[in-house]
Amino acid sequence: MSNVQVPERTAEGRDAGPGRWGRSPARLEAVDLLRGVVMVLMALDHVRDAVSDARFNPLDLGHTDAALFLTRWVTHFCAPVFVFLAGTGAFLAGRRGKSRAQLAGFLLTRGLWLVVLELTLVRFGWYFNFDYHVLIAQVIWAIGWSMVALAGLVFLPTWAIAALGVVLVAGHNALDGVSADRLGLPPWLWVVLKSGGVVEVGWGSRLFVAYPVLPWLGVLLVGYGFGALWGLDHRRRRRLLTVLGLGLLGLFLALRSLNRYGDPRPWSEQATALFTLFSFVNCWKYPPSLLYVLMTLGPALLVLAWCDRSPGPVGRVLVTFGRVPLFFYLWHLPLIHVVAMGLAYARHEDVRFMFDNIFMAGQERLPPGYGYRLAGVYLVWLAVLALLYPPCRWFAGLKGRHRAGWLSYL
Repeated sequence: MSNVQVPERTAEGRDAGPGRWGRSPARLEAVDLLRGVVMVLMALDHVRDAVSDARFNPLDLGHTDAALFLTRWVTHFCAPVFVFLAGTGAFLAGRRGKSRAQLAGFLLTRGLWLVVLELTLVRFGWYFNFDYHVLIAQVIWAIGWSMVALAGLVFLPTWAIAALGVVLVAGHNALDGVSADRLGLPPWLWVVLKSGGVVEVGWGSRLFVAYPVLPWLGVLLVGYGFGALWGLDHRRRRRLLTVLGLGLLGLFLALRSLNRYGDPRPWSEQATALFTLFSFVNCWKYPPSLLYVLMTLGPALLVLAWCDRSPGPVGRVLVTFGRVPLFFYLWHLPLIHVVAMGLAYARHEDVRFMFDNIFMAGQERLPPGYGYRLAGVYLVWLAVLALLYPPCRWFAGLKGRHRAGWLSYL
């Protein structure tokens, strides 16, 4: 969830000449537009978690319907794009006058800062309480530790970093089902690195690792290598983005059809053709499988190629959100929680159950009759985005006007 500064562009849409990496605040708006799209989709997923009346996993083909499945499935694009563009942003930061030692220092401090935010402010947004005996490690955690790892890797050639990322993304599924004992590792370390799950951290506290580091590190390193494309001229970059996007999608279709490697959950024939298609595209996210990454980053690259032009009015709103990703993330969870609390009070008058993690479907503690159908979920989502836009626009303007170092940490 790193802010990505990209090469300055001329009025004709071509990259500036010498010094094309640029040190100005000019951006290639396609990057911010794509990130804005996935951010509003992320907000949709969290609104659905908080206010939906569904008490089951929307991806459970035995219970879901098409609209609910797609509402959840489309949000699969969020985390991979966040992490991928964080790597791209790290590469571009190194092309704006930073030495490798300076870039390593920035990545180390920012990565640790993100981990602290995940375990404090972000955790409060999820739970609305200060019982830190329960901690949760999700996408901000994964980006943070991946940046810490990248801080030690930036001294390698870019191609080597990208190659390591490809190995991690493509190869980690070969370790599915492998135990920590077999590898001679402490069980807690394997949970943090690969398998995910619960780690006892002492003093009666538990850490739930939803985003293990190694697979997401692979995505970030690939994104770092991808940053080199922004030094190419406009037409060549669009052509390469299209070829890469179609190539990733083609590889996904081929591997998924074989049903042998790349995802721990094979697809299967269902009662209808539509649900068979749902089974085909329902890839594993925790941790992200190879097929999950191919399925999401392939279309993302095509969107980057297609959107490499001036955005319209809606696009400009999305660009604004995309320019302040961490600011958006830190504010959207407590805002959704407060909105859900208000809706709960209007219907139930007792909101004590709201001082916990309400962002999970199927929680037995939710009162009978709590939640809304999907149409209501979408209305609440639009209201949340409307409330978020003014502060995001203000902060994007602040970052555009001032170059203070502390702003790069938000």
